[in-house]
Amino acid sequence: MSNIQSIIKSFHLQDELNPKVWKSEGDSYVMRPLVRERLLEIANLFIEFLDVNVVINDITMTGSLANYNWSKYSDVDLHIMADFKQFNDEELPLYKELFTLKKTIFNDKHNITIFGYDVELYLQDSNEPHISTGVYSVLNDEWVNKPKQENVEVDKTLIKNKSQQWMNIIDGVIENAEDESIDEAKSLIKKYRDKLKKYRTCGLEKGGEYSDENLVFKVLRRNGYIEKLINFTNKHIDNKLSLKEKLSN
Repeated sequence: MSNIQSIIKSFHLQDELNPKVWKSEGDSYVMRPLVRERLLEIANLFIEFLDVNVVINDITMTGSLANYNWSKYSDVDLHIMADFKQFNDEELPLYKELFTLKKTIFNDKHNITIFGYDVELYLQDSNEPHISTGVYSVLNDEWVNKPKQENVEVDKTLIKNKSQQWMNIIDGVIENAEDESIDEAKSLIKKYRDKLKKYRTCGLEKGGEYSDENLVFKVLRRNGYIEKLINFTNKHIDNKLSLKEKLSN
């Protein structure tokens, strides 16, 4: 797991957008043609993998690589936009579950990078609010939300302390869940995954991408603690369902 101090240092703002992805045009930036072409190919591969008759509205790139807060920890967040109203109310929960499953399988199955940055794909409901100051339409080759350079002061001590608090909570939850049944453990893990998601969402709504809550979430994602919480359920299930031979002399 990555060092917290190193991760927090990466939160400083850059003077320009990532030059490997973007080129300057006047007072703005456009995506480099080769990058755009490759992202469209990746998006189409993902859409084919979905194997669902779904109308796509847009293909966008968001996250820190579409902003001034990019670093070595950044991912290429590629969002396939679709209006989920095209599905009826009875089908929608099943489609959402399917899309989440497909996204997980695709991202696990492929290891696609753009100049060393992992490409993460996500099918997003175009009606879903997405709080980001940098969103680029890869499909239309134009900015949806153009990022701005801001003067942001990050309280590094506060972020470090809150991150450590959450790490202690996650370690404690996992330790307690290890002694529980499969259903009880799943319920406990889900409870704290939801708490963490709500914690981040509230921060985004209140203070945007540079809110303390969102930066703490980034620390936990980058140092492996989010993955640790997500992966525990499957490991616990495997352990509970396995029959192990006892060795004897």
